[in-house]
Amino acid sequence: MEPQRVLVAMSGGVDSSVAAALIQESGHDVVGVTLRLWGGESDSGCCSVSDVDDARRVADSLGIDHHVFNMGEDFDRHVVEPYVADHAAGRTPNPCIECNRHIKFDRLMRRARSLGFDRLATGHHARVVDMPDGSRRIARASDPAKDQSYVLHMLDQDVLARLDLPVGEMSKDEVRARAAGLGLRTADKPDSQDVCFITSASRGDAGRREFLGRRIPLTSGRVVDGSGAEVGRVEAVEMVTLGQRRGMDLAGGDGPRYATAVDTATATVTVGSAADLLVDVTPVDRAVWADGPVDGSVLVQTSAHGEPVAAVLVSGAVHWEAPYRRVAPGQSVVFYDGDVVLGGALAC
Repeated sequence: MEPQRVLVAMSGGVDSSVAAALIQESGHDVVGVTLRLWGGESDSGCCSVSDVDDARRVADSLGIDHHVFNMGEDFDRHVVEPYVADHAAGRTPNPCIECNRHIKFDRLMRRARSLGFDRLATGHHARVVDMPDGSRRIARASDPAKDQSYVLHMLDQDVLARLDLPVGEMSKDEVRARAAGLGLRTADKPDSQDVCFITSASRGDAGRREFLGRRIPLTSGRVVDGSGAEVGRVEAVEMVTLGQRRGMDLAGGDGPRYATAVDTATATVTVGSAADLLVDVTPVDRAVWADGPVDGSVLVQTSAHGEPVAAVLVSGAVHWEAPYRRVAPGQSVVFYDGDVVLGGALAC
């Protein structure tokens, strides 16, 4: 391949640091960019001041230019506001997927093209593979424990034609070893685990409650069983996820009980047994495809690191080959052919 101009999204982590180094080693003209997405308090994810500084220092050590793009308004509109609205409606959002959908592989890709870059590269652990018909697909990473193909399921042919994922063929240990060999400051940096706009000082439910409570009213509500009898209370219905077991003050009962329905309009959570969560069909909407709609037998993954399950996809619904645990509304349902991503949708 002739040398090209490649914009590398550098989050300040080890994966994107090594991605930049690998693209540079391939002989391309490389420029690094870090996105400033969140204007509020943040000390985690790819939005913190320290991460921007790490990315800049890695770029300096590689001898490449580095820029910071402020996309805070787009991030608020496409990621933060829908995250809050989903909780208010009793859905379970995935902000990292929406950030990929709207920011990294839409807004940033368009910016890269307008600035004259031929390609965009990131540090995601996934692969871009060429198909016999000349199209391209996202495929699982070589390191199953770090695979991020699930969160990249929305990428279409226009994006895939211009995308490089240099670390997708490497294990995480190999990535860190390469970073150490290059003397990069991010070689031993821990992976980010948190939603970037919720601070690590208040992790988990406490962090979400604090964040949401500043933006929407959090409503205490009833917990009822399948017959409608009240069996407990919750402090905030908007914080309950389908399938949740903990965090509900329940009286009596012969065994574990799980949230089987969340109705924020009436401030009611219905609970039942694990068996009550099993369904034969999961309706989905807002489907996106790598290269055209697919019906028929597929493998389906319903969480970032979940096990793929056999199902049949027919007209906007997933028909499970065996009863399957209900998927929380708002969660992504991703379709595979073996290791190759066909597309995905949102559970209804």
